[in-house]
Amino acid sequence: MNRRRFILGTTGLIAAASCERLAAQPRASATVVKTVRTSVLEIGYHESGDAAGFPVILLHGFPDDAHAYDGVSPLLANAGYRALAVYLRGFGPTRFLDPAVARTAEQAAIGQDVIDFADALALPRFAVAGFDWGGRAACVASALHPDRVRAAVLVSGYTIQNTVTPPRAGAPEAARRLWYQWYFNTEAGRAGLEQNRRGLCELLWREWSPTWRFSEELFDLTARSFDNPDFVGCVIHSYRHRNFNAPGEPRFLETEKQLAARPPIPVSVISLHGGDDAFGRPAPAITAAERTTMPRIVDKRIVEGAGHFVPHEKPEAVASALLDVLNASK
Repeated sequence: MNRRRFILGTTGLIAAASCERLAAQPRASATVVKTVRTSVLEIGYHESGDAAGFPVILLHGFPDDAHAYDGVSPLLANAGYRALAVYLRGFGPTRFLDPAVARTAEQAAIGQDVIDFADALALPRFAVAGFDWGGRAACVASALHPDRVRAAVLVSGYTIQNTVTPPRAGAPEAARRLWYQWYFNTEAGRAGLEQNRRGLCELLWREWSPTWRFSEELFDLTARSFDNPDFVGCVIHSYRHRNFNAPGEPRFLETEKQLAARPPIPVSVISLHGGDDAFGRPAPAITAAERTTMPRIVDKRIVEGAGHFVPHEKPEAVASALLDVLNASK
């Protein structure tokens, strides 16, 4: 074991122990919503920690919201960081400024939202963490703006999509897991999401994290974000655009071409994977493909006892990974 690996390993053990002690304490849900304006959105977010601390932008997925990080933010704040848990477009208090603009949510748009959010708060450098949609937004921001992103924790690793060239048909098992995407690509699916937002999203929570025993109160806290008037439009566009059934914004055409080439993420990365994620459990070793797309990957960790919603389920694992990758990127 070389000296750097020993130091990182020791740091990880100390951070994990600290996080476990703090995580055992009752969580205080973030209740104060701050907002900031970009050229397109008024973005809602929760803030924890010293305003002078190094900023960490926390990005949730679908179907979830910024409360996914209620257990992560206090751990980062305790370590001296400024935690910023953001509501993505279409969720919670985040709103489009122009009532007439199309409600789009392609990967280039949500990646740009991260940079716009940082600009609005005058953050020249920051770290990111994300899962699902938020993981993809973190990947996009990190790949295209490494001058701004210092380090990243990516749940499910590198998830940038090729929205330019239609893929070959996948395995039947994979197609079955994506039933909700095919559903959203029909008008019946749009109507179903509109009419039964909470029921459908709760079903996805249970399917994607089969070992997670979340409370009704926790789901209700998050599900309020699905009442956003732009929620259905953004969700439908996201899943139709990636499946070549909806146009993207013209301003992002060149960006999507860049992303289709699978640009590497040249910042320090720790990749997390829920051991019980219904989308699959990867091999624990870092693969050659992962080293190509994430050349500065520090570690790859399987989070036992967690499914798809890792920050909700195991906040101490996410906080520990962030502390480790931030230390590695100094």
